[in-house]
Amino acid sequence: MTESSKKSEDKSSLVEGPILPAISRLTMPMIFGIAAIFSVSIVDTYFVGQLGTDYLAALSFTFPVTMAVTSLSVGLGSGASSVVSRAIGANDKTYAKRLSTDSLLLAGLLVIFISAVGYFTIAPLFTLLGASGDVLTYITQYMRIWYISMPFLVIPIVANAIIRSVGNALWPSLIMFFSAGINIALTPAMIFGFGPIPAMDIEGAAISTMIARMVTLVLALYVAYYREQIIELCKPDYYVFVASCKSVLKIALPAGAGSVINPIGIGIVTAIIAGYGADTVAAFGVATRIESFACIPMMALSASIGPIAGQNWGAGNKQRVIKALQYCYLICVLWSLIIIAVFYGFADVFASLLASSDSVASKSTDYLLIVGVSLVGYGWIIVSSAALNSLGKSVTGLSYYALRTFVLYVPLSLAASVWFDERWIYIAISTSNLVSGFLVAGYTLLWLKKAKQEDCDPNWSLNLLN
Repeated sequence: MTESSKKSEDKSSLVEGPILPAISRLTMPMIFGIAAIFSVSIVDTYFVGQLGTDYLAALSFTFPVTMAVTSLSVGLGSGASSVVSRAIGANDKTYAKRLSTDSLLLAGLLVIFISAVGYFTIAPLFTLLGASGDVLTYITQYMRIWYISMPFLVIPIVANAIIRSVGNALWPSLIMFFSAGINIALTPAMIFGFGPIPAMDIEGAAISTMIARMVTLVLALYVAYYREQIIELCKPDYYVFVASCKSVLKIALPAGAGSVINPIGIGIVTAIIAGYGADTVAAFGVATRIESFACIPMMALSASIGPIAGQNWGAGNKQRVIKALQYCYLICVLWSLIIIAVFYGFADVFASLLASSDSVASKSTDYLLIVGVSLVGYGWIIVSSAALNSLGKSVTGLSYYALRTFVLYVPLSLAASVWFDERWIYIAISTSNLVSGFLVAGYTLLWLKKAKQEDCDPNWSLNLLN
């Protein structure tokens, strides 16, 4: 079978035939890959929690910042994947290689700048978020190493996105899974010491993460360069590089901004919750990590709806776009019902495993029971945003996250903190998810039913050289 016929077969699998199998084929590898990465956060939380509540609170303070940087990386990956896949679709492998290489160079330059700024602003930033005393000391110890390891995080994320853009979803998932395995194996040894390895407390968690990321960098670049042959080792022409960067950033900036809004909101609410004490901050950190893990299938769905919606919209199959989105909404509902049942049966068990004290476990359980019923709304938001990003409506996708976070999530949480205890903050978060989710899903389906081809990006298969 020729390369062109393979491409045709891959494309027809999304624009023709049953939709559910296509969704499943794209989603399943992502579930395992994302689960592997998120499991690292859970393991870190568990072992750091054994050091004490202040250490766990320190890790909780770092979560929105580390998540924000990761979200920016995902945005860069989205931009790279979009332009590279278009070039491949236009049978221009040479330009696809140029775009891939330039995307990685852009990611490297940006991450060096961001990590340098972050490294020298640790104390003022986390003081602003409400950290102080020993908690701020532990944060500084952790984040200094974390910022040094940033290039080993961002570049592989972009490289894996490029690999997926050529139709390979398996290798990125395997790389993430292998890296997570290394991180999980090293974390307890680095924190508590093992043989010749001295105990390094919270710094050990950061070092184990850095080592795993270095492995990820090597593997991702190896697959991209040798197996997929999608990057090239040559000095870029300045004007071509600038043009490539513009193409990537046009998509990456709204996508990255949308992804980073959620951790910004979590950071603001963390600062609000800091007024209730270290136990409540630690509990919020534990609960949001468990919540993120529970949302993995919906995150994988958001990664799957993009190529399905984009290809079918480009082919003029608007009804298949609507049907695929409806299927994704239904899957979110079914998965959310499972989450509710699991949380009501085992939330206290999960919280106890990760918490540093009974008080932290109890507060975490309260969060999971209250917010768990609303995760369907969050799932609808991320799926809707991803679908519209693929149709060229990235600003609308960004507005969805802004609606949830800045119109509902933060204001309602702040209002609850003024008059009530932390449980009412959890109720505010749950309300924000449900209200924004229903509004976003309803608007998206209504817009799609009325939309015409020219309402989106008319050049889905545009020549990126122009």
